[in-house]
Amino acid sequence: MEYRSLGRSGLKISTLTMGTMTFGGVGWAKTVGDLGVSEARKMIDMCIDAGINLLDTANAYSSGECENIIGEVLGGKRPQGVLLATKARFSMGDGPNDQGLSRYHLIRECEASLKRLKTDVIDLYQVHEWDGQTPLEETMEALDTLIKQGKVRYVGCSNYSGWHIMKALGIANEHRYQRFVSQQIHYTLEARDAEYELLPIAIDQGLGVLVWSPLAGGLLSGKHRRNQAAPEGTRQFAGWTEPPIRDENRLWNIVETLVAIGAERGVSAAQVALAWLIGRKAVTSVIIGGRTEAQFRDNIAAAELKLTDEERKRLDAVSLPPVIYPYWHQLNTVSDRLGEADLELFGPHIQQ
Repeated sequence: MEYRSLGRSGLKISTLTMGTMTFGGVGWAKTVGDLGVSEARKMIDMCIDAGINLLDTANAYSSGECENIIGEVLGGKRPQGVLLATKARFSMGDGPNDQGLSRYHLIRECEASLKRLKTDVIDLYQVHEWDGQTPLEETMEALDTLIKQGKVRYVGCSNYSGWHIMKALGIANEHRYQRFVSQQIHYTLEARDAEYELLPIAIDQGLGVLVWSPLAGGLLSGKHRRNQAAPEGTRQFAGWTEPPIRDENRLWNIVETLVAIGAERGVSAAQVALAWLIGRKAVTSVIIGGRTEAQFRDNIAAAELKLTDEERKRLDAVSLPPVIYPYWHQLNTVSDRLGEADLELFGPHIQQ
Protein backbone atom coordinates (compact mmCIF):
# COMPACT_ATOMS: atom_id res chain seq x y z
CA MET A 1 0.00 0.00 0.00
CA GLU A 2 1.30 3.43 -0.94
CA TYR A 3 0.90 6.41 1.41
CA ARG A 4 0.61 10.02 0.25
CA SER A 5 0.66 13.36 2.05
CA LEU A 6 -2.81 14.79 2.55
CA GLY A 7 -2.52 18.19 0.89
CA ARG A 8 0.01 20.50 2.50
CA SER A 9 -0.25 18.68 5.81
CA GLY A 10 2.27 16.23 7.20
CA LEU A 11 -0.40 13.54 7.47
CA LYS A 12 0.16 10.44 5.34
CA ILE A 13 -2.85 8.46 4.20
CA SER A 14 -3.19 5.29 2.15
CA THR A 15 -4.08 5.53 -1.53
CA LEU A 16 -7.25 3.63 -0.65
CA THR A 17 -9.62 4.83 2.08
CA MET A 18 -12.30 2.60 3.59
CA GLY A 19 -15.80 3.92 2.96
CA THR A 20 -18.42 2.89 5.50
CA MET A 21 -21.77 4.06 4.11
CA THR A 22 -22.86 0.41 3.86
CA PHE A 23 -22.90 0.20 7.68
CA GLY A 24 -26.26 0.61 9.42
CA GLY A 25 -28.96 0.55 6.76
CA VAL A 26 -31.20 3.17 8.39
CA GLY A 27 -33.54 5.25 6.22
CA TRP A 28 -32.25 6.19 2.77
CA ALA A 29 -28.93 4.43 3.45
CA LYS A 30 -30.61 1.01 3.39
CA THR A 31 -30.43 1.18 -0.41
CA VAL A 32 -26.63 1.26 -0.08
CA GLY A 33 -26.19 -1.44 2.56
CA ASP A 34 -27.20 -2.60 6.02
CA LEU A 35 -24.12 -4.23 7.55
CA GLY A 36 -24.18 -4.69 11.31
CA VAL A 37 -21.39 -4.70 13.90
CA SER A 38 -20.09 -8.23 13.29
CA GLU A 39 -20.01 -7.79 9.50
CA ALA A 40 -18.47 -4.34 9.80
CA ARG A 41 -15.74 -5.72 12.08
CA LYS A 42 -14.71 -8.23 9.40
CA MET A 43 -14.57 -5.54 6.72
CA ILE A 44 -12.63 -3.09 8.91
CA ASP A 45 -10.11 -5.75 9.96
CA MET A 46 -9.62 -6.74 6.31
CA CYS A 47 -8.94 -3.16 5.24
CA ILE A 48 -6.56 -2.44 8.12
CA ASP A 49 -4.69 -5.69 7.44
CA ALA A 50 -4.28 -4.56 3.80
CA GLY A 51 -2.62 -1.33 4.95
CA ILE A 52 -5.57 1.07 4.67
CA ASN A 53 -5.14 3.63 7.45
CA LEU A 54 -8.15 5.94 6.95
CA LEU A 55 -11.83 5.15 7.59
CA ASP A 56 -14.33 7.65 6.23
CA THR A 57 -17.87 8.13 7.53
CA ALA A 58 -20.44 10.90 8.18
CA ASN A 59 -22.97 11.73 10.85
CA ALA A 60 -25.75 11.55 8.24
CA TYR A 61 -24.99 7.95 7.25
CA SER A 62 -27.89 5.94 8.70
CA SER A 63 -28.72 8.88 11.01
CA GLY A 64 -25.61 8.31 13.11
CA GLU A 65 -25.85 4.52 13.24
CA CYS A 66 -22.86 4.15 10.92
CA GLU A 67 -20.69 6.07 13.40
CA ASN A 68 -22.15 4.01 16.24
CA ILE A 69 -21.08 0.81 14.52
CA ILE A 70 -17.55 2.09 13.91
CA GLY A 71 -17.36 3.18 17.53
CA GLU A 72 -18.47 -0.27 18.66
CA VAL A 73 -15.80 -1.92 16.51
CA LEU A 74 -12.91 0.46 17.27
CA GLY A 75 -13.96 2.34 20.39
CA GLY A 76 -11.26 2.39 23.05
CA LYS A 77 -8.99 0.07 21.07
CA ARG A 78 -8.32 1.81 17.79
CA PRO A 79 -5.20 0.25 16.26
CA GLN A 80 -2.10 2.45 16.25
CA GLY A 81 -2.02 4.66 13.18
CA VAL A 82 -5.63 4.13 12.10
CA LEU A 83 -7.29 7.46 11.27
CA LEU A 84 -10.95 8.47 11.40
CA ALA A 85 -12.67 10.96 9.08
CA THR A 86 -16.27 12.09 9.41
CA LYS A 87 -18.48 14.91 8.15
CA ALA A 88 -21.31 17.23 9.14
CA ARG A 89 -23.78 19.46 7.32
CA PHE A 90 -26.94 17.49 6.53
CA SER A 91 -30.06 17.31 8.66
CA MET A 92 -29.84 15.45 11.96
CA GLY A 93 -33.29 16.41 13.23
CA ASP A 94 -36.43 18.43 12.56
CA GLY A 95 -35.39 21.69 14.22
CA PRO A 96 -34.32 24.88 12.40
CA ASN A 97 -30.72 24.47 13.62
CA ASP A 98 -30.42 20.73 12.99
CA GLN A 99 -28.59 21.21 9.69
CA GLY A 100 -26.12 23.54 8.02
CA LEU A 101 -22.66 24.86 8.80
CA SER A 102 -23.41 27.29 11.61
CA ARG A 103 -21.11 27.40 14.63
CA TYR A 104 -23.95 25.95 16.68
CA HIS A 105 -24.56 22.98 14.40
CA LEU A 106 -20.92 22.15 13.62
CA ILE A 107 -19.73 22.14 17.23
CA ARG A 108 -22.78 20.23 18.43
CA GLU A 109 -22.46 17.60 15.71
CA CYS A 110 -18.72 17.23 16.19
CA GLU A 111 -19.28 16.47 19.88
CA ALA A 112 -22.05 14.00 18.98
CA SER A 113 -19.79 12.25 16.45
CA LEU A 114 -17.02 11.95 19.03
CA LYS A 115 -19.41 10.16 21.39
CA ARG A 116 -20.73 7.81 18.71
CA LEU A 117 -17.23 7.00 17.46
CA LYS A 118 -16.02 6.52 21.06
CA THR A 119 -12.92 8.59 20.44
CA ASP A 120 -11.34 11.74 21.85
CA VAL A 121 -10.40 13.23 18.50
CA ILE A 122 -11.48 13.15 14.84
CA ASP A 123 -8.48 13.11 12.52
CA LEU A 124 -10.23 14.72 9.52
CA TYR A 125 -13.46 16.67 10.01
CA GLN A 126 -15.15 17.60 6.75
CA VAL A 127 -17.99 19.95 5.91
CA HIS A 128 -20.19 17.62 3.88
CA GLU A 129 -21.85 20.11 1.52
CA TRP A 130 -22.18 23.84 0.85
CA ASP A 131 -24.37 26.04 3.07
CA GLY A 132 -25.24 29.26 1.30
CA GLN A 133 -27.08 30.72 4.30
CA THR A 134 -24.23 30.63 6.83
CA PRO A 135 -21.38 33.14 6.46
CA LEU A 136 -18.18 31.31 5.56
CA GLU A 137 -16.38 33.34 8.22
CA GLU A 138 -18.57 31.65 10.84
CA THR A 139 -17.98 28.18 9.43
CA MET A 140 -14.19 28.56 9.15
CA GLU A 141 -13.93 30.08 12.64
CA ALA A 142 -15.95 27.20 14.10
CA LEU A 143 -13.68 24.64 12.44
CA ASP A 144 -10.62 26.49 13.72
CA THR A 145 -12.11 26.43 17.23
CA LEU A 146 -12.60 22.66 17.06
CA ILE A 147 -8.93 22.23 16.16
CA LYS A 148 -7.81 24.54 18.98
CA GLN A 149 -10.01 22.58 21.41
CA GLY A 150 -8.27 19.36 20.40
CA LYS A 151 -11.45 17.74 19.12
CA VAL A 152 -10.30 17.76 15.50
CA ARG A 153 -6.83 17.48 13.93
CA TYR A 154 -7.47 18.53 10.32
CA VAL A 155 -10.42 19.97 8.39
CA GLY A 156 -11.60 19.50 4.82
CA CYS A 157 -14.57 20.19 2.56
CA SER A 158 -16.74 18.02 0.37
CA ASN A 159 -18.91 18.79 -2.66
CA TYR A 160 -17.78 22.43 -2.84
CA SER A 161 -17.53 24.29 -6.12
CA GLY A 162 -14.34 26.05 -7.16
CA TRP A 163 -15.40 29.48 -5.93
CA HIS A 164 -16.64 28.04 -2.64
CA ILE A 165 -13.22 26.52 -1.98
CA MET A 166 -11.25 29.62 -2.97
CA LYS A 167 -13.45 31.88 -0.83
CA ALA A 168 -13.04 29.56 2.16
CA LEU A 169 -9.26 29.42 1.73
CA GLY A 170 -9.13 33.21 1.38
CA ILE A 171 -11.04 33.68 4.64
CA ALA A 172 -8.81 31.18 6.42
CA ASN A 173 -5.69 32.98 5.20
CA GLU A 174 -7.05 36.41 6.09
CA HIS A 175 -8.01 35.45 9.65
CA ARG A 176 -5.24 32.90 10.20
CA TYR A 177 -7.73 30.08 10.68
CA GLN A 178 -6.73 26.53 9.89
CA ARG A 179 -7.16 25.90 6.15
CA PHE A 180 -8.84 22.97 4.48
CA VAL A 181 -6.23 20.29 3.84
CA SER A 182 -8.48 18.31 1.53
CA GLN A 183 -11.61 18.13 -0.54
CA GLN A 184 -13.76 15.02 -0.97
CA ILE A 185 -15.30 14.91 -4.43
CA HIS A 186 -17.12 12.72 -6.91
CA TYR A 187 -14.72 11.86 -9.71
CA THR A 188 -14.78 8.89 -12.07
CA LEU A 189 -14.03 7.99 -15.67
CA GLU A 190 -17.71 8.66 -16.36
CA ALA A 191 -17.85 11.95 -14.42
CA ARG A 192 -14.72 14.00 -15.07
CA ASP A 193 -16.26 17.41 -14.32
CA ALA A 194 -13.77 17.91 -11.46
CA GLU A 195 -11.02 18.42 -14.04
CA TYR A 196 -12.38 21.86 -14.96
CA GLU A 197 -11.70 23.51 -11.59
CA LEU A 198 -11.54 21.22 -8.57
CA LEU A 199 -8.42 19.27 -9.52
CA PRO A 200 -6.50 22.33 -10.78
CA ILE A 201 -7.38 24.06 -7.49
CA ALA A 202 -6.11 21.04 -5.57
CA ILE A 203 -2.75 21.26 -7.34
CA ASP A 204 -2.50 25.05 -7.09
CA GLN A 205 -3.62 25.34 -3.47
CA GLY A 206 -2.10 22.15 -2.09
CA LEU A 207 -5.34 20.32 -1.26
CA GLY A 208 -5.55 16.57 -0.92
CA VAL A 209 -8.27 14.90 -2.97
CA LEU A 210 -10.42 12.06 -1.63
CA VAL A 211 -12.71 10.49 -4.22
CA TRP A 212 -16.15 9.25 -3.22
CA SER A 213 -18.17 6.71 -5.21
CA PRO A 214 -15.22 6.00 -7.56
CA LEU A 215 -17.20 3.29 -9.37
CA ALA A 216 -20.16 5.62 -10.02
CA GLY A 217 -22.45 3.77 -7.63
CA GLY A 218 -21.33 0.44 -9.12
CA LEU A 219 -21.96 1.43 -12.74
CA LEU A 220 -18.25 1.02 -13.58
CA SER A 221 -17.85 -2.31 -11.79
CA GLY A 222 -18.51 -4.35 -14.93
CA LYS A 223 -21.74 -5.78 -13.53
CA HIS A 224 -23.86 -3.28 -15.47
CA ARG A 225 -23.83 -3.66 -19.26
CA ARG A 226 -25.43 -2.15 -22.31
CA ASN A 227 -29.06 -3.17 -22.98
CA GLN A 228 -29.25 -5.23 -19.79
CA ALA A 229 -31.40 -4.66 -16.71
CA ALA A 230 -29.65 -3.71 -13.47
CA PRO A 231 -28.61 -6.89 -11.63
CA GLU A 232 -30.65 -7.72 -8.55
CA GLY A 233 -28.99 -6.63 -5.33
CA THR A 234 -27.25 -3.58 -6.84
CA ARG A 235 -27.89 0.04 -5.93
CA GLN A 236 -29.36 0.78 -9.35
CA PHE A 237 -31.75 -2.16 -9.00
CA ALA A 238 -32.91 -0.61 -5.71
CA GLY A 239 -33.51 2.77 -7.34
CA TRP A 240 -30.27 4.62 -6.53
CA THR A 241 -30.02 7.79 -8.67
CA GLU A 242 -26.41 8.95 -8.19
CA PRO A 243 -24.57 9.87 -10.30
CA PRO A 244 -26.85 11.31 -12.99
CA ILE A 245 -26.03 9.80 -16.39
CA ARG A 246 -26.37 12.38 -19.18
CA ASP A 247 -24.93 10.30 -22.02
CA GLU A 248 -25.78 6.62 -21.67
CA ASN A 249 -23.97 5.59 -24.84
CA ARG A 250 -20.77 7.18 -23.53
CA LEU A 251 -21.21 5.31 -20.22
CA TRP A 252 -21.42 1.93 -21.95
CA ASN A 253 -18.44 2.75 -24.16
CA ILE A 254 -16.44 3.43 -21.01
CA VAL A 255 -17.69 0.23 -19.34
CA GLU A 256 -16.81 -1.86 -22.40
CA THR A 257 -13.29 -0.41 -22.46
CA LEU A 258 -12.86 -1.13 -18.75
CA VAL A 259 -14.06 -4.71 -19.24
CA ALA A 260 -11.73 -5.20 -22.21
CA ILE A 261 -8.64 -3.91 -20.39
CA GLY A 262 -9.59 -5.95 -17.33
CA ALA A 263 -9.83 -9.10 -19.42
CA GLU A 264 -6.43 -8.42 -20.98
CA ARG A 265 -4.84 -7.91 -17.55
CA GLY A 266 -6.75 -10.69 -15.78
CA VAL A 267 -8.43 -8.30 -13.34
CA SER A 268 -11.92 -6.89 -12.84
CA ALA A 269 -13.26 -3.80 -14.59
CA ALA A 270 -13.63 -2.25 -11.13
CA GLN A 271 -9.90 -2.60 -10.47
CA VAL A 272 -9.10 -0.87 -13.76
CA ALA A 273 -11.43 2.04 -12.95
CA LEU A 274 -9.90 2.43 -9.47
CA ALA A 275 -6.33 2.17 -10.76
CA TRP A 276 -7.05 4.94 -13.27
CA LEU A 277 -8.08 7.22 -10.41
CA ILE A 278 -5.16 6.28 -8.14
CA GLY A 279 -2.82 7.18 -10.99
CA ARG A 280 -4.25 10.68 -11.49
CA LYS A 281 -1.76 13.30 -10.29
CA ALA A 282 -4.12 15.30 -8.07
CA VAL A 283 -5.78 12.31 -6.38
CA THR A 284 -4.57 11.42 -2.88
CA SER A 285 -6.90 8.55 -1.98
CA VAL A 286 -9.84 6.68 -3.44
CA ILE A 287 -12.68 5.70 -1.10
CA ILE A 288 -13.77 2.09 -1.56
CA GLY A 289 -16.88 0.49 -0.13
CA GLY A 290 -18.90 -2.66 -0.41
CA ARG A 291 -21.49 -4.99 1.04
CA THR A 292 -19.38 -8.13 0.90
CA GLU A 293 -15.85 -9.28 1.66
CA ALA A 294 -15.42 -10.20 -2.00
CA GLN A 295 -16.17 -6.62 -3.10
CA PHE A 296 -13.67 -5.17 -0.63
CA ARG A 297 -10.98 -7.72 -1.58
CA ASP A 298 -11.38 -6.95 -5.26
CA ASN A 299 -11.22 -3.19 -4.67
CA ILE A 300 -8.18 -3.47 -2.38
CA ALA A 301 -6.29 -5.29 -5.14
CA ALA A 302 -6.51 -2.13 -7.28
CA ALA A 303 -3.82 -0.54 -5.10
CA GLU A 304 -1.23 -2.75 -6.80
CA LEU A 305 -2.49 -2.37 -10.38
CA LYS A 306 -0.43 -0.01 -12.55
CA LEU A 307 -1.96 0.92 -15.90
CA THR A 308 0.25 1.46 -18.93
CA ASP A 309 0.31 4.72 -20.87
CA GLU A 310 -1.45 2.96 -23.74
CA GLU A 311 -4.24 1.74 -21.45
CA ARG A 312 -4.70 5.25 -20.08
CA LYS A 313 -4.93 6.66 -23.59
CA ARG A 314 -7.66 4.13 -24.42
CA LEU A 315 -9.60 5.17 -21.34
CA ASP A 316 -9.13 8.86 -22.15
CA ALA A 317 -10.37 8.28 -25.70
CA VAL A 318 -13.81 7.14 -24.48
CA SER A 319 -14.17 9.43 -21.47
CA LEU A 320 -12.44 12.76 -22.13
CA PRO A 321 -14.75 15.67 -21.27
CA PRO A 322 -15.27 18.52 -23.76
CA VAL A 323 -13.27 21.70 -23.22
CA ILE A 324 -15.91 24.24 -22.16
CA TYR A 325 -15.54 28.05 -22.03
CA PRO A 326 -13.28 29.76 -20.99
CA TYR A 327 -11.00 26.76 -21.30
CA TRP A 328 -11.41 26.24 -25.06
CA HIS A 329 -10.36 29.85 -25.57
CA GLN A 330 -7.30 29.37 -23.35
CA LEU A 331 -6.39 26.18 -25.18
CA ASN A 332 -6.70 27.91 -28.56
CA THR A 333 -4.74 31.03 -27.66
CA VAL A 334 -2.32 30.47 -24.77
CA SER A 335 -1.39 26.80 -24.82
CA ASP A 336 2.30 27.82 -24.69
CA ARG A 337 1.78 29.53 -21.29
CA LEU A 338 -0.01 26.84 -19.28
CA GLY A 339 1.02 25.99 -15.73
CA GLU A 340 1.04 22.73 -13.82
CA ALA A 341 -2.52 23.17 -12.55
CA ASP A 342 -3.81 24.05 -16.04
CA LEU A 343 -2.39 20.85 -17.48
CA GLU A 344 -4.55 18.72 -15.20
CA LEU A 345 -7.39 19.61 -17.60
CA PHE A 346 -5.52 20.43 -20.80
CA GLY A 347 -2.86 17.72 -20.78
CA PRO A 348 -4.86 14.92 -22.48
CA HIS A 349 -6.30 17.37 -25.04
CA ILE A 350 -2.85 18.68 -25.99
CA GLN A 351 -1.56 15.11 -26.41
CA GLN A 352 -4.32 14.24 -28.88
